[in-house]
Amino acid sequence: MSDNDASKTPLDPMSARPLYVQLADVIAGKIASGELVPDRPIPSENHLADEYGVARLTARRAAQELRERGLIVTVRGKGSFVTERPSDPTPGEAQPPA
Repeated sequence: MSDNDASKTPLDPMSARPLYVQLADVIAGKIASGELVPDRPIPSENHLADEYGVARLTARRAAQELRERGLIVTVRGKGSFVTERPSDPTPGEAQPPA
């Protein structure tokens, strides 16, 4: 019984979508589901590479993608952490007056 069973969310090397985007989507899903919580680290690039069977550079590009999406922040020497997600209104919903 292994917790890190990558077969739950396999990456598809034959897909037109780059592996780093697929990996970023998997991690984003874990953040959205609450499996990875704000102000806590995500697994290291080495761990992600091992767990999902990808090159470390692919894991690094996935982390870069997540930073660009605003889902994680990287602290030099400490790792990458899930960002606090403000409860933003659904698209098209008006902001309440301040």
